[in-house]
Amino acid sequence: MVNFLIDFVLHIDKHLPLIIQSYGIWTYVIFFAIVFCETGLVVVPFLPGDSLLFATGTFAALGALKVSWVFIVFLSAAILGNQVNYHIGRLIGPKIFEMEDKWFLKKDHLMRTHAYYEKHGMLAIIVTRFMPIIRTFSPFVAGACKMTYTHFTLLNIIGGTLWVSLFIFTGYFFGNIPFIKSNFTMIIYAIVIVSLLPAVFGMIKTMRKK
Repeated sequence: MVNFLIDFVLHIDKHLPLIIQSYGIWTYVIFFAIVFCETGLVVVPFLPGDSLLFATGTFAALGALKVSWVFIVFLSAAILGNQVNYHIGRLIGPKIFEMEDKWFLKKDHLMRTHAYYEKHGMLAIIVTRFMPIIRTFSPFVAGACKMTYTHFTLLNIIGGTLWVSLFIFTGYFFGNIPFIKSNFTMIIYAIVIVSLLPAVFGMIKTMRKK
């Protein structure tokens, strides 16, 4: 499963056509499920996010998908996923912070996300949308810290809209430029690497402090 997910993220341009051809309109349901799980379930931060949005926007430009449907599906999944994650955090968050590492959950991820909140406040809800892994833990920590629900919901909608719009429409308008098409895999690599840089810098900073 892990090998498949890695291959799916890095060669998403090869997997998406097969999914679209095989499942037709159910492709939108699959897209919804992936983004909802990535943002709503704290145990699966490794699911594709940025690269999936960009690649889907590219295929929408080719006419294989309807860009309006893609936008609505991903936006709904991103917002609802975070809302669910927030409520899970409010319910079990304090207990999770007291637990030791589990195979499905690294306490260090939670602590780094919590430290990010301490530094940036509520703005972190929007900023962390663009940071893989931390994006998944962000609403959970917000719930665990008892952030005001109305504030969280407003920032969740703003952050979700910015995130989905940026990657879908970047793929839609630029994904089929000849240079990008001929180097699509490298572009996906670049998106993954750039998205992970803030988390990597955070880890390095934490290690230096230790």
